[in-house]
Amino acid sequence: MDELRQANVVAFKNPEISGHDSLNFDYQDFFENGAVALHLVGPDGIILQANKAELDLLGYPAEDYLGRHIADFYPDRHVIEDILDRLCRGERIARYPARLRARDGSIKHVEITSSGHYRDGKLVNTRCFTVDVTDLERTRTQLRQHDSTYRQILESLPVAIYTTDQDGTITYYNRAAADLAGREPTVGKDKWCVTFKLFTADGQELPHDECPMAIALKENRPVRNQEAVAQRPDGSFFPFLPYPTPLQDEQGNLIGAVNMLLDLTDRQRAEEARQHLSAIVESSFDAIVSKDLNTIIKSWNHGAERLFGYTADEAIGQSVTMLIPDNHQDEEPRILQRIRRGERVEPFETTRQRKDGSLVPVSLTISPVRNATGQIVGASKIARDITSARENEHRIRMLMREVNHRVKNQYSVILSMIRETNKRSETPKQFESQVRERIMALSRSHDLLVSAEWKGATIRDLLAAQAESFPRGDVIEMSGPSLVLSPNAVQYLGIAFHELATNSTKYGVLSGDEGRISVTWGINGSDASKLFHLTWAETDGPEVQNIGQVGFGTVVLKRVAPAAVGGQGNLEYGPRGVIWSLEAPLAAVEASVANGS
Repeated sequence: MDELRQANVVAFKNPEISGHDSLNFDYQDFFENGAVALHLVGPDGIILQANKAELDLLGYPAEDYLGRHIADFYPDRHVIEDILDRLCRGERIARYPARLRARDGSIKHVEITSSGHYRDGKLVNTRCFTVDVTDLERTRTQLRQHDSTYRQILESLPVAIYTTDQDGTITYYNRAAADLAGREPTVGKDKWCVTFKLFTADGQELPHDECPMAIALKENRPVRNQEAVAQRPDGSFFPFLPYPTPLQDEQGNLIGAVNMLLDLTDRQRAEEARQHLSAIVESSFDAIVSKDLNTIIKSWNHGAERLFGYTADEAIGQSVTMLIPDNHQDEEPRILQRIRRGERVEPFETTRQRKDGSLVPVSLTISPVRNATGQIVGASKIARDITSARENEHRIRMLMREVNHRVKNQYSVILSMIRETNKRSETPKQFESQVRERIMALSRSHDLLVSAEWKGATIRDLLAAQAESFPRGDVIEMSGPSLVLSPNAVQYLGIAFHELATNSTKYGVLSGDEGRISVTWGINGSDASKLFHLTWAETDGPEVQNIGQVGFGTVVLKRVAPAAVGGQGNLEYGPRGVIWSLEAPLAAVEASVANGS
């Protein structure tokens, strides 16, 4: 028997040393050869005995271990003090976690189980079983580190994640889950969901115990593709897609579940924006086409179908050069070169070719198309048919020339009016008054033409407009077929009517309370040579004063107005009124004939 065995046997057989009145052979053998580390400590903390397992655990020979204070081997002084204090008070220590320092300086994690032996109420010694749990503690530490790492990972994720036990009670949630739900769930109390209220995608209220997470736990299966809508405590809503997945132990038993909530708010907004944009594109009257950098058409709206004649099925996948006439083929390489540089092509006018081969003038606006990473992958093109615009532009130019011609005619009429009035005015005041009145008369005729877009005016409207500014203008009776005068006839007959009404106001029917004015017109002759004739006749008025053979009114009635419509005028002075008649070719008077309408 070696020295340690001898020491142990002596100690166990010596009651003063071992504290036992007797020690049977089995116990002694267990102490000496047992696999569990065991040592005896006196009431003063001195190590009395230690078996081989104990010495092997710490790497000490018996002579360096026995007789020393047990606290020398505990790096945590308070731990051994607490153990000894409890034993002195008569407590039993069971699996007390502690650390021991080995001979090589390493630290052993152990669990201490100890009980005291007492005599007359006093502690004689303690028997301590030491179980090495270093590997277990190392594993626990690794697990804690892994758990900490996983939690840090989960906390740093921008997506909402939470876990539950097998009954659905929440055991963990990350910050993103709380932020998304707008609330702090209560771990260990809240069940199934971290959200406040739930609804189905179509707006029906969804009880928490019927949510996808509850189904996943109750049926022990993952649940996918079930969108839902959650309401936060502040009343706001957000759509989301849950990914509840059951968790199982090594035997396949359900132990809980993990759920990830994917916020669909941005995706829903993007989809709404895409649909809105798509609706705008499809409803646009303009042709909107997209192409890649190899000129291949990728999209084709209804406007493009209307403008170019190709359906979407016919156009998509073809080269956009099919729309470009041969004499414009050099445009596409230049356009693509600018697009590759990221430049927007400013609107320009060109010509494109329809499916039937006809050419159409268009205004093109071309912009780069980028993918999600900002890389240019193609171009969008808006083509607007400018056929009508060009026609309108042509009409405007024609109208401007016509307006210019008419304005010059107006200038001529006004200059002639000023010249003739000046010759026959006795004072500047009289000249100013007469010129103003005659220009206003011309203006009234002009207003009729403008309101009718210079297509002409009827004799009735022209007479009513000129007579409106004179007293008793309503006594003028009109009779004749419906006839629209040409713009030229409107201006010169308007002047004639003004001069007749002015004369009547001074000398004729409109100067008193008696008499009447009758204006009649008609058409005579064959189709090839129809003549228009008009008569202004005053009857039963005051005795007529001669208005003079050289007055401006006489010149207008006898010469200017008839000549303007290629006809002849006659002015007669009866005892009770003036009679003016005009005869002219219908083609020079009627708007429908003169304008070809």
